[in-house]
Amino acid sequence: MSSNEARAAVEAVWRSESARIVGALARYTGDFPLAEDLAQEALAEALVSWSVNGAPAEPVGWLLTAGRRRAVDTFRRRAALDNKYALLARDLTEEEPGVDALFNPQAIDDDVLALMFISCHPMVSREARIALTLRVVGGMTTEEIAKAFLVPVPTIQARITRAKKTLAAARVPFAVPEADQIPERLGSVLNVLYLIFTEGAYASGGENWMRTELASEARRLARVLVRVAPVPEAFGLLALMELTAARFPARLNAAGQPILLEDQDRRRWDQSAIRRGRAALSTAAGSGRGLGAYGLQASIAECHAVAYSVEDTDWDRIVVLYEALGRLTPSPIIDLNRAVAVSMASGPAAGLGLVDELAARGELKGSHLLPAVKGELLSRLGRHEEASEAFHRALELCSNGAERLALERKIRDLQTRKRQ
Repeated sequence: MSSNEARAAVEAVWRSESARIVGALARYTGDFPLAEDLAQEALAEALVSWSVNGAPAEPVGWLLTAGRRRAVDTFRRRAALDNKYALLARDLTEEEPGVDALFNPQAIDDDVLALMFISCHPMVSREARIALTLRVVGGMTTEEIAKAFLVPVPTIQARITRAKKTLAAARVPFAVPEADQIPERLGSVLNVLYLIFTEGAYASGGENWMRTELASEARRLARVLVRVAPVPEAFGLLALMELTAARFPARLNAAGQPILLEDQDRRRWDQSAIRRGRAALSTAAGSGRGLGAYGLQASIAECHAVAYSVEDTDWDRIVVLYEALGRLTPSPIIDLNRAVAVSMASGPAAGLGLVDELAARGELKGSHLLPAVKGELLSRLGRHEEASEAFHRALELCSNGAERLALERKIRDLQTRKRQ
């Protein structure tokens, strides 16, 4: 096997099994930061060994055995041979394939769940939670994470290192939190996955409007989460991701430029994702406790998913859902989205009044979204000069290349109308 083939094989195993590998090693050593280091050392060893001897029949077992041996070496190097080293050494034999107790199928779900809770621990900064989750749960490389979030690789490395040091210093145990702690801690996990998906679905910078690989990774992790923590809000988040991702195939044209909702070919929407999303939303709603923030957003996405056209969409229901969402989690972005829904339900003048109220509050003065929406509503009212000014303002504030092209196209369209 060539070195490139060995690298590809290692990366494939790591991408699909990283959470289980790190989780098993963390359970084995009781030390999450150490477990992540051991896993990385095992990967480095695999790159050399597999290029010479070929990939083993049980690659996960091979990596776990390598990680376990390095754990023993680590404890051996420590000044005192404590009870933990003695236990590790007693269990390790050369003949074992390395799967046995370490890769216990009965403990896998708990391992993955514990890993998510640790990666998203509240004491770690939001940026570090995202990087650490993508690294140890998602199996993404630091280079991939840096590229996805448009930051230098050393920045991502520093965030991960600081997070691991913080967790180690606080002696955070590798375990699923107690039942009374799960609701509070689960919110952090859900928020991290939501942020990752949102950045993938609506890229904040760069030249691409979407980063589908990032959104896909968040969706995969959400599917894992509902298996190991089947609570309503986790299903609500998964529903939101599935119903939003269903529109991905129709959101870009052949040149990679954005296609707005009203112009999308709905025949290209992923019907399988819509069915999965509606099923997850039904599960979330079936709890009888009412939908949370993610479930309400999923309900809005469902309104779009089941409509044959923009005109056929139940905009009145969407307005009500945004009002409920705004009461639950007040946000100027939610208010802006509600203004758009009001404009569709009651006309652009009604929506523009809400946008002007929002602008007067000054909460979105640094965002391109508010002037972009205002420009659209002014254009629909025939106030082309004011619309052009709003679109130019949005263009000044927008940092996404694809979205800038869409704004420039709107400005050109307005200029054409004014000449007619």
